[in-house]
Amino acid sequence: MTKQRKEGGYFRRRARLIGRSFSMRVRTYFLAGVLVTAPITVTVWLAIQIIDFFDSTVRNLIPQGYNPETLMPFSIPGIGLLVFIIGITLIGAMAAGMLGRFFMRTAERLVNTMPVVRSIYNALKQILETVLQSKSEAFRQVVLLEYPRRGIWCLGFVSSKTEGEVQNMTDEEMLNVFLPTTPNPTSGFLLFLPKRDVHVLDMTVEEGIKMVVSGGLVTPPDRRAKEQQASPIIQVAGMHDKVSTDEDTARSRRTGQSEAPQNRPERSGGRIGQSEAAAE
Repeated sequence: MTKQRKEGGYFRRRARLIGRSFSMRVRTYFLAGVLVTAPITVTVWLAIQIIDFFDSTVRNLIPQGYNPETLMPFSIPGIGLLVFIIGITLIGAMAAGMLGRFFMRTAERLVNTMPVVRSIYNALKQILETVLQSKSEAFRQVVLLEYPRRGIWCLGFVSSKTEGEVQNMTDEEMLNVFLPTTPNPTSGFLLFLPKRDVHVLDMTVEEGIKMVVSGGLVTPPDRRAKEQQASPIIQVAGMHDKVSTDEDTARSRRTGQSEAPQNRPERSGGRIGQSEAAAE
């Protein structure tokens, strides 16, 4: 009887272990399938949405006599996107000529007469001209900087060198650094930082954006030489000691300022008592 109980307990434990390992394998296989199919699925879905948007928008602008869908018994996906690309290319070719520049100057003068529209148009034009220039240095470097205080590090993107009044107000060379937020890198903060406080990284802008969007889950490899990897440029321990010293100094200043008002009435009271005694 005892032997049968032992054998029954063994088989039950064995069955539980097999069931547990089977469930873990199923979970592992499911997660592996998600990692494989999720990027492909999201990419295909976004591509379909973009193509459908251009097809539904541009299709209505094409005359019926030139619309391929009226000449063929089936719909051609992507025809709207193709027409859009061809149209933008032709507009750019026309704008590069003399007649195109004349129409552009006329249109800009017309836009500049509209109070609200001219501000939006000029801002967008300046941004696009800066970003789309072939030799533009905008958003070409990923940097490491301390924000919002010393000892806390974050990724930023150098948008350009600081110019104008902001640069003239300082005695150091400044940089315009865009600090994105996670996981939406389209929003963030514009910081004006001294060039000596910014550490340029070797990673590309695409790798930096992936790291910001993923919240640090996707980390690019360090492509520097082994000697450079073995000798860190930033001494975090020394910076922490400096931060602690600065905090202690600020705390002592605050403590001294808070104690000063308490001592002032006593001194004033003593002076009043001395003056009253002298008057008597």
